Formats: sequence, C-alpha cells, structure tokens
Amino acid sequence: MPESQPQPPHSSSGQSGPSGQTDTATLLLCGARLTDGRTVDVRLGGGRIEAVGTAGSLSAHGARVDVSGYLLLPAPAEPHAHGDTALTAEDDGPLSYDAEEVQRRATEAALLQLGHGATALRSHVRVGDVQGLDALAAVLQARRSLRGLAELTTVAMPRVLTGVAGADGLAMLRDAVKMGASVVGGCPDADPDPTGYVEAVLELASEHGCPVDLHTDAADPARLGRLAAMAGGLRPGVTLGPCGGLGRLPAEVASRAADQLAAAGVTVVCLPQGGCGAVDRRGTAPVRLLRAAGVRVAAGSGALRDVANPVGRGDPLEAAYLLASRHGLRPEDAYDAVSSVARSALGLPEVRVEAGFPAELLAVRGDRLAGVLSLAYSRIVVHRGRVVARTSAVREYCNSAATGLDLPRQGRGEPS
Repeated sequence: MPESQPQPPHSSSGQSGPSGQTDTATLLLCGARLTDGRTVDVRLGGGRIEAVGTAGSLSAHGARVDVSGYLLLPAPAEPHAHGDTALTAEDDGPLSYDAEEVQRRATEAALLQLGHGATALRSHVRVGDVQGLDALAAVLQARRSLRGLAELTTVAMPRVLTGVAGADGLAMLRDAVKMGASVVGGCPDADPDPTGYVEAVLELASEHGCPVDLHTDAADPARLGRLAAMAGGLRPGVTLGPCGGLGRLPAEVASRAADQLAAAGVTVVCLPQGGCGAVDRRGTAPVRLLRAAGVRVAAGSGALRDVANPVGRGDPLEAAYLLASRHGLRPEDAYDAVSSVARSALGLPEVRVEAGFPAELLAVRGDRLAGVLSLAYSRIVVHRGRVVARTSAVREYCNSAATGLDLPRQGRGEPS
C-alpha cells in the first residue's frame, strides 16, 4: 500500500483549511457513522457541536465534508510526549538543544501526532543542566506556532531538587512556571532523595495551582505508597507514568499499590508503544489490575524516535490497539484510555458526539471501533470545529484469480 501522508484538508464548499475557516464558521460533517451504529450528520459551529441529526436532516451555510464510510469519534489526546528530544534517534553526536532545532522538532512531532488525531498534547521538557530554560522556551514557541491547530501544554522537568545541588533545580523550576510551563513534574527516581523531590514539586504546585505530572518506574512499592499519600487530595491533580515497574512486582504487592493510587485519586499514564527511559526498565503498567482497583488509566506515546526509543509512531490509535490486543481491554475501554481519560488527565472538558460538546473529533475510515483500531489509515481531524489535518490512503491490488469473489477493493484503477 502506498505510504500515507497527511494532506491539506478540503471540503465540498466553503473553506475548512487552517488559514480559511474561523472558530465561528459552520461546518457540516455528512454521513458519519457513530459507535452505536447510527449514520448521522453533525453540524459544528463556534468550536462546538451544534446539532446531531439523521443523515440528510441538517443544513449549514458553511463548508460540508463528506465523511460517509468513516467512524466519528471524540478526538484522542496525547498525555505523555517528549517534544524537546523527539525525532533525534538518527542524529550524530550529542543531542542538540539549539533553540531553533528544539522548536523545529517539537513542532514536527506535534504535527505528526495531530495527523494521527491528537488535538491536545502534553510535552515533558527538561529544564536545568546543559539546556537551562532554552528547551522550554523553544517548546513554548512551538506551542504558540501551533495555536489553532492543536493545544500543546508543557511539563517542566528538573533533574535534581534536593540538597545543595537541588537549589538551582528548584529555582529553575520556579522560573519555568513563570515562563509558561503549566504543569510541574520531573523524575523523583533520579534524585538522591525521592521523597524530598516529590515534596518540593507538590509544594510548588500547590503554591501556583498547577497540576503535577511525575515520571516514575514505580518499582519501589514503599516509595510509591509515600508518593500516593503525599499526593492525595491535591487539586487540580497528580499524574504518574509510565509505572512499568508495577508490572514486575508480585501480584499482591502491586494490588496494594494500586489501591493506594486509587485512594489518592492519582491518574496513571501507561506507555504501551514503548517507554521513555532506560531499556532495562521497559514494560507497561499492569493496566487491568490498576483499572480493577479504580485507578484512572490513560495511555500515551512516550519517546518518539529518540535515544530512548529509536522507532515510535506517536499514534494514539496504536496505543489503544495494544491495550486491546496485549492487555485484554475491550476496544471501547482501550479507546477511552487515549481519549476521554487522556483528556481528563490533561484537565480538558469531556467530548461526546452530542450537541453542546467541544468539536474535537476524529473521523477514521471504517464502521466498527475494533476495525479502525486494527487498520486505521485514512483519518480526518477536527479541532475547534474545523478540519485541521487529513490523511488519505489508497490500497490497490493487481488482478488475480480472486476476481469474481466480490472482495473489498479500493483504488484508482490498475497499478502501472
């Protein structure tokens, strides 16, 4: 099959491209299939869903997009990306933190993920050490350049926060929040005093009213229990990931840890497509055990073609596919992990394909959720009520003895 590439969005009338359509323009999605089997028209306006009606029942004065043959879903979100280091796996020499280069790769990575359907992304950015605050400034500039296409938020990640060496890191973290980092985080496992690190992050988050998003392998149940106890009740909330170490613990120990996380109201972001740390700490959090305990589990992409993962697609639907195929989740629950739960982890409003909800949508060619998670090539992405990305794929076969069997076929004629 020819390689799929994002294409400029188009429609049958009016303007639906990023430069032509405003948030207040009306857009009609015609002939969409919903997960309950209905075929509907969906009218969007003012960045929200105005109406959902039976196919052919709605009218609009603006653009019309034919989505017949597509399944219409709430758009996924990316809760765990690393835009500052993305797409560097094949670079020679040490990682460059040149501001223009960081902005370029953060923007390219975000657009790649937007093409897959993620209209909101949270990028973890290292602060301190060699890069200082330059990488954060570059990712914040990428955020501004993406406005109207996707919502990009940043997590400031200092290396050390305790002791004499941690004083600079703490000052850097405060400056990062003043610069525009909307989430405070980091990796307490890398600090000589993990508990002190968490205390410093939680105190700063409480002071500024920021969410917290921490990296941890969660391989030490006692440390994880202390973290959960400290985080409990913090508003607007605490997210942990990737927690792959929980899957290496004895079942009873992991179950107790899951109960503690549930009681604290902590959200866990697992990374089924690959980790974002050392190879010896790979593995996915025990998704079914966590969900059974009542923990909110979202799924993210993690490293995207960098030193921690030389491959990576940054595709939320692949993450959902892996949750279903490897972890036994129902397709509906798997997709929720990359859509509704991921959006909740990012503090975003709920999306349903119903009137009044935000017009953050993904149309995927196919008629059943299990099918589109398995083979999701063609996609149309809607952000704030307008089409912002479109990927089209064509599969072609040469003639064979299978003719006459009425097999599905899509193409533009015989291949040359």
